[in-house]
Amino acid sequence: MTFKTNLLPVIALFLVSACSTTNIKKKISSTHSRYNPTVAEQAEYYRVQEQLIEKDLPNCSGCIHGSAHELTFTAPLNTYEISSEAAEELGLKNTKFDIPVTWNKQTAMWVKFFTGKGRRHFINYTQRAGRYAPVLSKIMADQGLPRDLIYLAMAESGFQNHARSWAKAVGPWQFMPATGKKFGLNIDWYVDERRDPLKATIAAASYLKTLHGLFGSWELAAAGYNAGEGKIARAIRMYRTSDFWKLTKGRYLRPETKNYVPKIMALAIIGKNLDVFGFHEIKFEEALDYEEIMVKGNSDLYELAEVLQLDFEEVKRYNPEVVRWQIPPYVESYPLRVPVGAKEAWDLYADKDSVIADNYKTYVTTTPSNFQTISKKFKVPVDVLEELNPEISSESRLASNTVVNLPFREDHSLRDGLYADIYEKSSKRKNRRQGRNERLVAAYAKKGKLIKNPSVFYTVKKGDTLWRVAQRTGVPMSTIIRTNRHIIKRRQILPGDRLAIR
Repeated sequence: MTFKTNLLPVIALFLVSACSTTNIKKKISSTHSRYNPTVAEQAEYYRVQEQLIEKDLPNCSGCIHGSAHELTFTAPLNTYEISSEAAEELGLKNTKFDIPVTWNKQTAMWVKFFTGKGRRHFINYTQRAGRYAPVLSKIMADQGLPRDLIYLAMAESGFQNHARSWAKAVGPWQFMPATGKKFGLNIDWYVDERRDPLKATIAAASYLKTLHGLFGSWELAAAGYNAGEGKIARAIRMYRTSDFWKLTKGRYLRPETKNYVPKIMALAIIGKNLDVFGFHEIKFEEALDYEEIMVKGNSDLYELAEVLQLDFEEVKRYNPEVVRWQIPPYVESYPLRVPVGAKEAWDLYADKDSVIADNYKTYVTTTPSNFQTISKKFKVPVDVLEELNPEISSESRLASNTVVNLPFREDHSLRDGLYADIYEKSSKRKNRRQGRNERLVAAYAKKGKLIKNPSVFYTVKKGDTLWRVAQRTGVPMSTIIRTNRHIIKRRQILPGDRLAIR
């Protein structure tokens, strides 16, 4: 691979660190499989340190750092060039990409958005790109993939480690739990490696390589990343074409997927021509430089932060995959990232066992109970309770007044942000509104006329409601609801939805 030779000094330099990751093992128990260190080991080669990110490889002028350019267009990757008409119309300086970029009305719409109403979003994305895009680009290149796939991550999350979608996709690459686990990421009560920019990028590279192998084009691979490979495969069979743009003319793909690919293309066009679009003074965040310390399983991050003379939030910022306040108790040791200079304080600290977590909240049973009941009450997995209470047999019934350790810090409220993912609830008002909408849709659908072979469609605009669409088109709202129930029964209508009206 083209850049493997550049990795050799890095690999040699961090061999000891990389090997240490193999110490991450789960204790053998009936409820846990071994912790999978594969992705973590690979991540060691891509430590986010400014001096290690291809320092000798210059960035293209006016580009987001990490973008593909003349020095990176190497076989077997293809080089794609935007049409000369588009380049001239937009006044582009950088017109070549290593992913396809098509200039059409869909791409133009997104360029208009990110240089207009969405300008502040683009600036925020680009500033964060300085921290992550160069190393994400390097990982992609070392896996034999296009560097400009960094714009897919930009479209997914704006390079935010804690980004979380309504569908519970998480992290800079917005992995769903099942897909993340499939591609080697560990996700449990204590850790969520979807949030780690290095580990998640390694997994994303593997997933994108699989998708490209299935469909043979980056447009379809990106669409598959958004909608799932099964959805795209069915669309190809349904419309008998592997042309992404032809697939978008049908009704099967969601508007979100149809917009996703041109959105990536628009970000790439702007991201590689910042000056052309008036982004002259972007303040890129600096690459995250860090050292590693090895800490024992079940270490308390608050206690560790105090020893390191850091804020708890700072320790969390360097280790976004650790989602609670403690290192998983099922590992023997864990490589924790800390700011450069903090390692010395840890090396000099003699009583390392003193940071082991022991100040748990407790629950005292008031009636005979068991771990399953307590698990449901506090929304804590049974195996987590078993680990924290080894002296209690999980198979036995707990007598009244049994003290059970819970995986919450004693001084925390259960409303603490560390547990937001467990206790997030829809408001009563939202639930009532959703129920009312469902009843309304069902009532209208009963009396509405079904348009069996629609030939006329209405594209929903910003601010539209079903009532407004009915007024504009002269079609009864009941007919619109019944004919488009496959959309309306799931959610409210959104801009870009195509509603059959005749």
